[in-house]
Amino acid sequence: MRRRITEVLVRGFAEDFSFFSKDSGALADAFAHMLLLDRFHVACVDGDPAAVASLTSGTEQCFAPEWAPFRRHLGLLRGTICHFVVRNQFMAVPEGVTDDVAEIGFVATAPEYQGRGVATVLLRHLIAVPGFRTFVLEEIKDNNTPALGLYRKLGFTEYRRRPQKHAARAGFKAYVSMRLDVE
Repeated sequence: MRRRITEVLVRGFAEDFSFFSKDSGALADAFAHMLLLDRFHVACVDGDPAAVASLTSGTEQCFAPEWAPFRRHLGLLRGTICHFVVRNQFMAVPEGVTDDVAEIGFVATAPEYQGRGVATVLLRHLIAVPGFRTFVLEEIKDNNTPALGLYRKLGFTEYRRRPQKHAARAGFKAYVSMRLDVE
């Protein structure tokens, strides 16, 4: 099941990981080891993982990356760079985190289930988890209109926009961060 969950995650972020490999199978092999499954929530359709998202609070992490699997599946150079990127880009703790603020991250829906409401159900489940006063979604690309539309539909509002320096090369202009206050 770990591998199948990782496949959904990798396919959802394939564009972001394409430097390391365009082969989603190799990426799933490289990434499967690092998912802390108790931090990921999965929506299944007929027993198949259809959508995934992480839920963390405080200083919790959702990944525990190791060098060896990255190098084994992506090669020495790309595996080393990928490990470095994961450690530095995806494991930073956002500013001002507290235990009553939850971060929802790495929301991805398998292509065959997109547009069928699976991510909506998963996110509604997450924002119903008790004990949190605020839910945040950090750094969504401003051109990811389906995701931004879904988050707005669920009541999230933008609280920060961080312009991207090399917008033409990156394909988007800014990272958008959103929040939902539930109390």
